[in-house]
Amino acid sequence: MKDRIAKITFLLMALIVFSGWVNSPTALLLGFGFTLFFNNPFKAYCHKAIHSFLKVSVVGLGFGMFIKETLETGKEGFMLTFLSITLTVGLGFLLTKALKLDKKLGHLITSGTSVCGGSAIAAISPVINAKSKAISIALAVVFLLNSIALFVFPAIGHYLHLSQHQFGLWCAVAIHDTSSVIGASIGYGDEALRTATTVKLSRMLWIVPLSILSMLVFKTKGEKVKMPYFILLFIGAIILNSYQLIPAMASLTIVSISKKLLILTLFLVGSTLSIEDLRATGTRPMVLAVLLWVFISALSLLYILY
Repeated sequence: MKDRIAKITFLLMALIVFSGWVNSPTALLLGFGFTLFFNNPFKAYCHKAIHSFLKVSVVGLGFGMFIKETLETGKEGFMLTFLSITLTVGLGFLLTKALKLDKKLGHLITSGTSVCGGSAIAAISPVINAKSKAISIALAVVFLLNSIALFVFPAIGHYLHLSQHQFGLWCAVAIHDTSSVIGASIGYGDEALRTATTVKLSRMLWIVPLSILSMLVFKTKGEKVKMPYFILLFIGAIILNSYQLIPAMASLTIVSISKKLLILTLFLVGSTLSIEDLRATGTRPMVLAVLLWVFISALSLLYILY
């Protein structure tokens, strides 16, 4: 009986979130609040749905963008992306040694912080033959900081009077996961959303060189480097929209549905978090993650402002 109530409640909450009645932070809180009262009856499916929904929503957002502004934004964010990734990865190696943390766990947390959160961890973990426990801890830490970012970043952005363009650029560099990057910027404004999405997806391409570096550092052979191919579909959507190859009303509808799907994704992320998982991470992995996050956030903010 309790399991049936949990399933019905979960589905009703998901429908409410998808309807567009709640914003990104509220959706995340609703998901996490659900796990406090019920065991997520769809947890195994949620993990798969998060990755699928995120890719679909990102491609859908491409129908609201144009080639010229996308290229300009990508060029502007390139140097900041390069500097932040290079310095964060270097600092991650040093802090992992200083904290006497497991080398592979430290590298997964560093990869997730420097590039693109859960996607980077999922791509790097098979390359370095990471154990499931290390993967789980790295994901738990990254998802927790992503959740905090949804609330903290918009507040800081408004306090510092960041423009939409500045805020979108900052989110793309300083927030780990793509879902939280878009979630934080979606309420800041359309320009912030476009900037954040473009820079974040170009940042995801750095998974490839980081994977190759990981192979060299951990001396692994025969592992495949995963390429985020859905970015090609995102580019295709931008081209279709730029040359008006589909009706304007259809583009607007797709973008609207994609935004709602992204907020639903954040609800699913919240529903997969648990206090037990967070307690199991331990102190040192959390210290590493927080130090790297503060570093990349401060570095990118100073770069953008000055």
